Amino acid sequence: MSITANTLAAGRCNHQTTALDEAGIKENLAALPDWKIDGGKLSRAFDFKDYYQTLAFVNAIAWVIHAEDHHPDLAVSYNRCGVKFDTHSVNNGKGGLSVNDFICAAKVDAIFAQRAS
Repeated sequence: MSITANTLAAGRCNHQTTALDEAGIKENLAALPDWKIDGGKLSRAFDFKDYYQTLAFVNAIAWVIHAEDHHPDLAVSYNRCGVKFDTHSVNNGKGGLSVNDFICAAKVDAIFAQRAS
């Protein structure tokens, strides 16, 4: 069974100690075409009409991400929010990417897709 954005979004984060290998990263990334790997982190920028919409998005993803207990780096400006995920607990604390990063990215995409235009 191939990985899809829907199967990732339906997933739940669990404590991870092992990073995904290159094949695992590619397979998960294929399900999330708007995301890229940047500096070892799963990254995407989201554009909005104004600061209010940007902050509404940040608040919405904060609610979901807190429930998953997997928190990204956020860069918030007037009409843009950059989101970067990685997993600090993998590779003996050296960090890397785990399935949790892709689960949360899919959940963030789902929230973005539901925004009011």
